[in-house]
Amino acid sequence: MKKAFITGIGGQDGSYLAEYLVELGYEVHGIVRRNSTPENQDLRLANIEDKVSTYYGDLLDQGGLERLLDDIQPDEIYNIAAQSHVRISFDIPQFTVQTNALGVLNMLEAYRRSCPKAKFYQASSSEMFGLSVDDDNFQRETTVMNPVSPYGCSKVFGYNIVRNYRNAYKLHASNGILFNHESPRRGSNFVTNKVVKAAVRIKLGLQDELELGNLDAYRDWGHSKDYIKAMHLIVQQPEPGDWVVATGETRSVRDMCKYVFEKLELNYKNHVVQNKKFLRPEELKYLKGDSTRVRELGWTPEYTFESMMDEMIEHWVKIYKND
Repeated sequence: MKKAFITGIGGQDGSYLAEYLVELGYEVHGIVRRNSTPENQDLRLANIEDKVSTYYGDLLDQGGLERLLDDIQPDEIYNIAAQSHVRISFDIPQFTVQTNALGVLNMLEAYRRSCPKAKFYQASSSEMFGLSVDDDNFQRETTVMNPVSPYGCSKVFGYNIVRNYRNAYKLHASNGILFNHESPRRGSNFVTNKVVKAAVRIKLGLQDELELGNLDAYRDWGHSKDYIKAMHLIVQQPEPGDWVVATGETRSVRDMCKYVFEKLELNYKNHVVQNKKFLRPEELKYLKGDSTRVRELGWTPEYTFESMMDEMIEHWVKIYKND
């Protein structure tokens, strides 16, 4: 039986990945951060809580990570934990960089010292590209990285240190450059779930308006369930590398609002207002990924943008109807 170790197992991606690996017959281990309000991470793992082993841990505690890896001796390591909110990274840049940059280095050192024959996956991000886009309006593995946020900058370091350790120590360490991916398990301070939750509340008469930042930011949105399968596929490759994971479609926040509100028989223009406090000091305007290389490995997303948003709408309708 293969063993997997997942950092951030209580998050959106970590919990879906854990479920998927359990289905495949893995022995799954993972760390969660000590949290005074653990309900979300506990809830995300509710379906498999008796089938996974979780431990309190932190990417900034290299010694603790090393002891865990020494004991578990995993075959595969998925480093998904991060401070993952881009707007908030401007408010807490030091913590963001410590977690997303130094944290990756700590994981790599623990991995190199404890179980160097394991395969390692690093959750890299489309935010690394920033303002760069190729002439055909796509971003891909060869696109220049030009990040425009502390989050994006921290992810560039994580990406590059993985490549450095891969080459310097001959490790099977890969990067998945994932574009935006959502689900009902996404935190409701992220724009997709924020919009869906608010739209459902407006429909039910529980609130009147929704405050957002830049409505004209374009993003390539996919579903977390599809993207965690790409993570696993990347780790199975005979040689490590770097792969973009994306749908190849882009929509604006405004487009997303229009779709969600219309599904609930509402007009977003009557309820959505812009609040400058949600604008980033430097905006990333456009993302659209070319995932040709990972598709050549056999990856194909099952969700469309519409089916993903419909699932999220159904999730919040069910929650509020049961309240």
